[in-house]
Amino acid sequence: MAGKKVLIVYAHQEPKSFNAALKEVAVDELSKQGCTVTVSDLYAMNFEPRATRNDITGALSNPEVFNYGVESYEAHKRRELAKDILEEQKKVQEADLVIFQFPLYWFSVPAIMKGWMDRVLCQGFAFDIPGFYDSGFLKDKLALLSLTTGGTAEMYTKSGLSGDYRYFLWPLQHGALHFCGFKVLAPQVNFGPEYSSEEERKAMVASWAQRLKGIWKEEPIDCTPTWYFRE
Repeated sequence: MAGKKVLIVYAHQEPKSFNAALKEVAVDELSKQGCTVTVSDLYAMNFEPRATRNDITGALSNPEVFNYGVESYEAHKRRELAKDILEEQKKVQEADLVIFQFPLYWFSVPAIMKGWMDRVLCQGFAFDIPGFYDSGFLKDKLALLSLTTGGTAEMYTKSGLSGDYRYFLWPLQHGALHFCGFKVLAPQVNFGPEYSSEEERKAMVASWAQRLKGIWKEEPIDCTPTWYFRE
């Protein structure tokens, strides 16, 4: 798929980590396909996760009572958002596929990645009211969560201690990505790499590389409650 553009939003502190290996194999495989791959390495960038007044470079609409959602919306229309937000929005706008690579923290993304979502996917850029879910502004783009867990696969089943892994995907895939219009591909979940053998970890990386070979032919998941909360 030469000509396709991919953005990998990556959140891990250690360049020698398993998440880093997954990120690197994605860069290698997609580059071999002729894709242009951009990586936002959030920790290396020292990305600011906090949504504050500093995100608005111009005058506030209401300097008396600060409302981040309102102010970021108005600043977006005036192109008066902080430089780092504008840079990330440009990457998203140019991408055909956005891959989020991260370790699962408390059934969610690390704080630095949550901050990326909070600040980058603002109203006016990623959605509006109306203009969300299937009408979200990023509706022509694909998104995929590639993550690692601290627990084993057995823990993330319906009868397991943590429940079906699809439960914790609901707020991420549906409440954030699908809300912004993304067509969401099935997640790539690597269960418990820390407790797996070297051979098992190599197999996980190889499986990810193999999947990426056909990623452009995949159909998005059915973003309805049924997919997440199956019987």
